[in-house]
Amino acid sequence: MRLFLVGAVAACLTVLFVGAVSASTPGTDVKLTHDANDGGYVSAYTLATGNPYTDDTLDECSISRGRQNEPAIAVDPRNTDVILGSSNDYCGVYNRGAAAGAVGPIWLGYYRSEDSGHSFVSSLVPGYPDDQSPYRSLSQARTASAGDPVIAWDAQGRAFFGSESSDDPAGSLKTFGDVFVARYVNSGGGTINDGKRYAGTTIVARGSSAPSLLGKFNDKTAIEADHNTDGRCDNNVYFAYSRFTGNRGGVGIYFSRSTNHGATFTHPYKVSQTISDVQFPDIAVTGNSNLYLVFRSFNSGRGPEQDSLYYVKSTDCGATFTRPRVLQNFIPNDAVDESSPEAAPRQSQADDSAGEEGADAGAARDCGDFADACTSGYTFFRRDTQPRATADQFDTAHPNWFYVVYDASKPGTEEDTGTTYGTEEPGVGSQAGIYFLRVNGATGGKFGPNLIDNEETGHQVFPDISADNPDSSSRGTLHAIWWDSRNDECYSVTRPIGNCADLTTVPSLDAWAAASSNYGTNWGSTRVSDVTTNPNYEQFDNRAVPFAGDYLYVSSVNDFAYGVWTDWRDTVQGTDPREDPEDEDGGTADVKQCRTQDTSGTWSGDQCPHDGGLDQNIYGDLAP
Repeated sequence: MRLFLVGAVAACLTVLFVGAVSASTPGTDVKLTHDANDGGYVSAYTLATGNPYTDDTLDECSISRGRQNEPAIAVDPRNTDVILGSSNDYCGVYNRGAAAGAVGPIWLGYYRSEDSGHSFVSSLVPGYPDDQSPYRSLSQARTASAGDPVIAWDAQGRAFFGSESSDDPAGSLKTFGDVFVARYVNSGGGTINDGKRYAGTTIVARGSSAPSLLGKFNDKTAIEADHNTDGRCDNNVYFAYSRFTGNRGGVGIYFSRSTNHGATFTHPYKVSQTISDVQFPDIAVTGNSNLYLVFRSFNSGRGPEQDSLYYVKSTDCGATFTRPRVLQNFIPNDAVDESSPEAAPRQSQADDSAGEEGADAGAARDCGDFADACTSGYTFFRRDTQPRATADQFDTAHPNWFYVVYDASKPGTEEDTGTTYGTEEPGVGSQAGIYFLRVNGATGGKFGPNLIDNEETGHQVFPDISADNPDSSSRGTLHAIWWDSRNDECYSVTRPIGNCADLTTVPSLDAWAAASSNYGTNWGSTRVSDVTTNPNYEQFDNRAVPFAGDYLYVSSVNDFAYGVWTDWRDTVQGTDPREDPEDEDGGTADVKQCRTQDTSGTWSGDQCPHDGGLDQNIYGDLAP
């Protein structure tokens, strides 16, 4: 969603660390989103029961070559053959045909592997507006769109998909702002069927159904389940999110828990207390079943907070939490520019439905064409410094240790950009690196922050971390993933990722990952993705601005780890006929689209959305 805060610069003390680097890749990249006649989408009902069912949305998803971003992944702790994935899945938006426009749902994907991630079957979580399967009645979802997927497993083969959801199925301007959890259970016949049968969706919190993101809107989700079977909080499900209050300003972190396998959740309560502007919660469950909830604050000027990481702690299975405690201050690396809108061409039909990405106003977090144009002339996707947290639920030797990664500016790399673009503030750019913290929640002591891979070239953004080691011989094993632009031929701290001095864009991002076998003291990293791709294709807001999502994901059990990322290798570049003359990016950020113009000068909508211009996908691979 288009919810944002821009923080100013905060000082931090950083300890640098150089990790080992390898050029090899763990395996062959695997596509999770089969929306191009390469397997197609299967109903969750058919997947679990074998009984046939389809609808217009599933049929469209099978041929759409549509957009998917913000992937999640979770390895079954009982059987590493079973891996579940998800994303914001736009595959169904043209489910009434190109002539009708993008009126279909953006929904939560459900991607399933039963061969350790070597292949996936693509599906959707039930409850989308077109769903008439027998599973539809099990869903409380009341919205036209859903996204921000997060996934967790418990110890009994149940999987939980958390989501924010919005937009009125009736087509009004209401943005409901609900958050929900969908649950899957074992369908019978051994652990290979863990998380296969859909069992229902529960709304955790409702938004205020106000128009245009005003009122109460819930977003930025996090989920975890207790699966260490120590008898304290077994199989509890924990859910956290950011609550935006559009008509009053400020953001809070809220928390809820389920003690009955996700069937119901407690009334959410605020854990960020008096902190004014916070986002990006993540949950870690430690070896003694304590909870640590980590989030970021913004130096917004509405309160005394700086750009910092905070955490709260629960020792009673999520019933209560301590007051927030500052974990680490940092220098942010938040892409920002000055909005400089240009006249948009008249169009008879919008290319995007209401739930897709729109334009910022004033300060811009992403830049493109027309209403999304910025003074600098660059084209780039949005990104902010954000934390991710994890713990080893089976580590009884260090029962209060948890681990945090975040992407922040590296001190000493600051340069004047000479434009309105910046990462620390407009006009000031810096290099983004991935920092690691090991925290003892019992004492507040910490190791770090240290750079996982102190590469001199390129930005490192959107990190994630995983640690679950039921096998004691794997104790201390951690896995991290991030996006890395060291292969960006136009890299400069003064420009956005993938932008050249002449304002054209180039392939610039790879997924990189790292592993540590000694609790994060040392790391070895490697490139994971096989193809460097261009994240700056203008596929959103009527083909005017790029959107890469807000995160990557990695999940692990012992030494087995699997990572996922958004990828543009299948996108078909093209020409936007509405640009006359061609704009600053020289066509390098434009995607294939087909339009006609009538005698009044009004353009049609895109008449060939299946031809590859929107072909953004989720790929995954084994991680070190």
